[in-house]
Formats: sequence, structure tokens, C-alpha cells
Amino acid sequence: MKKLIVAMPKGRLMEETFGLFRAAGLPVPAPDDLSSRRLTVPSPGGEAEFLLVKPSDVSVYVEYGAADLGVAGKDVLLEESRDVYELLDLGVGRCRLSVAGRPGWVPGLRSRVATKYPSVARRYFRERGEQVEVITLSGSVELAPAAGLADRIVDIVSTGTTLRENGLTELEIIREITARLIANRASYRMKSREIGHWVDRLAETVREEVPR
Repeated sequence: MKKLIVAMPKGRLMEETFGLFRAAGLPVPAPDDLSSRRLTVPSPGGEAEFLLVKPSDVSVYVEYGAADLGVAGKDVLLEESRDVYELLDLGVGRCRLSVAGRPGWVPGLRSRVATKYPSVARRYFRERGEQVEVITLSGSVELAPAAGLADRIVDIVSTGTTLRENGLTELEIIREITARLIANRASYRMKSREIGHWVDRLAETVREEVPR
């Protein structure tokens, strides 16, 4: 079997995904290896090596062949439109990509929308026939309405706590978001046996909803 290089998103999603891999019987790093500051971590048997990267960078590593496989949120894939294969909905990292604003907000002739997802936001409002000015931010999007920078925001919503604490409410759901297993196109051909094994094991585990 050929070794697979897998790009993993650091943070909460990484923990959920390793739990899923473990339930599927796939090789995962030892817990002590994940508690260090190492950014490349091999599986104990050497069958796989994991690159620990920012969630927004996973699809970049996969598209350019630095990783054979990766785990990326559907929100990132929608925003970046990378040239990768989307193989499987892993069912972890569930959240929503939503429009939020102040309660009782009334649309004007032209409004501003702040977001970390400018492509998704422009596409969404264009399809609705609504003219908006999209302002791109890299973080703390919830501050924009309170500071008078924007009328609404487009952002990821999980529990809604951050919105409520900043005086905002969820107005519209653009789409439900989960993590996806993605593959480099060349790797998918060159390592079809290995990747097929991972996809089969993960698909079976997701179907059976194995507790983890």
C-alpha cells in the first residue's frame, strides 16, 4: 500500500475528524503526537502522514498535490472553488452558513454585507436579485453591524451564541455546512487503491453513525 498524505484542519474539526477516522479503523496519530507543536504527524504504522494546517488552507495543499487527501468544510469549498475532487460528506463539523443582522432589520435601497465569504455572498444576493455592497473581513465579522460598517453579515453559525451576544439574529440560512473528504485529481488516479479503501471505510462508518 502506498503512503497517503492527508491535510487536516487544525482546531475542533480536526478532533472530530480524527474521531471519525478512528471509528472507521483508519490509521491516526497517537494522542501525544497531536499535543506537540509538530505540523507533520505520521500514523504509528507509517501508512499515512498528516499535515496540520489552517482550515482555509487544506484545499490549497490538496489542489497543488502537497497532500493526496484533505478534510475541508463545505463553506471553504464553496468560497474558493478549488480544482479538487469532493469524495464524501463526512457528516462532522455541522453548522450553517447564514445571513444575520439586527432583529427587525428592514432592507433599504442599497445595503452593505460584511463577510469572510465574499464570493458566496455576492453569488447568493445576485441570485436573489438583491443589490448589496459586499465588504470582505478576515475576522470578528459580528462587530460590523454594531460599528456601522455593514447592515448584515454572512458567516458561519453553529449555536448562535456569538450572534446573540453581539445583538444579532439569524435572518436567512444560505445552506447547511459539513466537512468533506477531498482528493487531489492526480492522486485519485495514482493511489486509487489506497484512496478507495479510505472512502469505503469512511462511507460505511458515516452510514452506520458509529458512536464516537
